Amino acid sequence: YPGAGRRVYPGFLQLAGFMSMNLGNHMISHWEMFKHLVQGDGESADSTKRFYDEYRAVCDMTAEFYLQTVELVFQRHALPKGEMLHHGKRVDPGAITDIGILAIEGERDDISGLGQTRAALTLATNLSDEKKRYYMAEKVGHYGIFNGSKWRNRIAPVVEEWIKANA
Repeated sequence: YPGAGRRVYPGFLQLAGFMSMNLGNHMISHWEMFKHLVQGDGESADSTKRFYDEYRAVCDMTAEFYLQTVELVFQRHALPKGEMLHHGKRVDPGAITDIGILAIEGERDDISGLGQTRAALTLATNLSDEKKRYYMAEKVGHYGIFNGSKWRNRIAPVVEEWIKANA
């Protein structure tokens, strides 16, 4: 089938890496879920189960994509240095002049630290301040920026509002 034998960064390794970064918290969550089940509190246990069903829903990424992202974004910092290329041409955030940018960060993000995403607003040197917005989600980690109840209840409404205002 197409893609058979292709080198990938397996989703299960990504999940293991994520979980090992906060292993104590995950162990406590599972222990609490077990206690809820023993106490007959199925609703609380189901809430934790739903979270982990979503959290564990990972997929493989192509090895090329993963390795390129790590190298260019996290090791070389190619975009802010003006060294990032797309199809052989330099990516110039200063060329952005008329489309809004919403930068979102999680206060507890242990993968993309505070300031990394916000820097995009500074790099867009020719974009008016009215077209820039920064939102820092308090008490939200990397996962919560993109998934789960914190995404649905706190971040998605900000994104929706931003899209409506900039459409």
